[in-house]
Amino acid sequence: MTDLPFLSIDPATRRVSLDARDPAFYGDPNTTYAALHAACPTFYWEEQKAWFFTGYDHVNALLRDRRFGRQILHVATREELGMPEPAAHTRHFDKAEEHSLLEIEPPEHTRLRTLVNRAFVSRHVEKMTPEIAELANGLIDRFENDGKTELLTTFADIIPVTMIARMIGIPEEMGPQLLKWSHDYVGMYMFKRTRADEDAADRSSKAFADYVRSVIAERRAHPRDDLLSHMIHTEHKGQYLSEDELVSTTIVLLNAGHEATVHQIGNSVRLILESGLDPAQLFSDAKATERTVEETLRIGAPVHIFQRYCLEPCEIDGVALKRGDKVSLLLAAANLDPNKFSDPLTFKPMRDEGANLSFGAGIHFCIGAPLARLELNIVLPLLFKRLPGLKIAAPPVVKDVYHFHGLEKLELTW
Repeated sequence: MTDLPFLSIDPATRRVSLDARDPAFYGDPNTTYAALHAACPTFYWEEQKAWFFTGYDHVNALLRDRRFGRQILHVATREELGMPEPAAHTRHFDKAEEHSLLEIEPPEHTRLRTLVNRAFVSRHVEKMTPEIAELANGLIDRFENDGKTELLTTFADIIPVTMIARMIGIPEEMGPQLLKWSHDYVGMYMFKRTRADEDAADRSSKAFADYVRSVIAERRAHPRDDLLSHMIHTEHKGQYLSEDELVSTTIVLLNAGHEATVHQIGNSVRLILESGLDPAQLFSDAKATERTVEETLRIGAPVHIFQRYCLEPCEIDGVALKRGDKVSLLLAAANLDPNKFSDPLTFKPMRDEGANLSFGAGIHFCIGAPLARLELNIVLPLLFKRLPGLKIAAPPVVKDVYHFHGLEKLELTW
């Protein structure tokens, strides 16, 4: 047992019972992760019916291990695995996910990623620095004289979706609609999702896909200097992306390109303000800013779980796995491994103990990581410089969206 009422651990059997919908858990998952590290870093989560890994070395290795993959049906049938047929009521969501970069394996993954990757390399996204700074300054201009704001709706929600829309070639006035579709869409990844969540995700998947198809048709006829035109008109080894591949790739880029960064802006501002450290010191130069950003990513990761299928029988940390077993890698918990990071629950921007795993690793390493890092390195220093005396005005409200981690509300004053 533990001191946490929603968590019970049996270290002997490595069995854990944990209610992921308990606000005490998703409001502060790091405390639970610390308890798991202390008792059994590898554990079987009863409610999820799967093995979970929290150790930094295990998670880092399993993200790269080719005995595991995001797909399983390319090496086994549903019948062999005892896997049910896909649900009819989520067919539009499943169709949108069919060619998602996050869900496929080589060679298909290699072809899609190669076509998209050029747009996201650091030297390319760094050209967006003036645009990001201009957008952030313009948003701050709107509320600077108010002496207060709710950061998510006036700032954090807007910057990432605007930048990824511009990059892909989606009109930025579509931002609010993209946010709504995306929020519904990622509802499919929530633990204990309801039928209502699934219906909303499916409706939004269809609307999202239909909209993307209309933009693709327009770009086929009238190409522009944007990522969507590049994906439509560029070939890789003699092959162009199919219509369905273009839709899946555009949706995953729009979702992944902003959802996590919205959360991370809120998480980072909260961490900095609650730490009591001096923002002027944290952002004193580019190196200090970079370290501060990486530490907020380590201790306040926006995506907590990455799952992979076992493709062939193997044993990891004494756990025998068979083909078709799904393992869950707790990225956010790996960032708190006391064997890797000293005093792991403490926010220490000057630590130099290795890379966090918030963007994953291996072939599915987050393609948008350079863009997310750039946005954070620009907008966080700007916010604290423009609004000296920034303070949290009311207890932050955490979203009930585990296994994502972000804020619903962050009320600030200055």
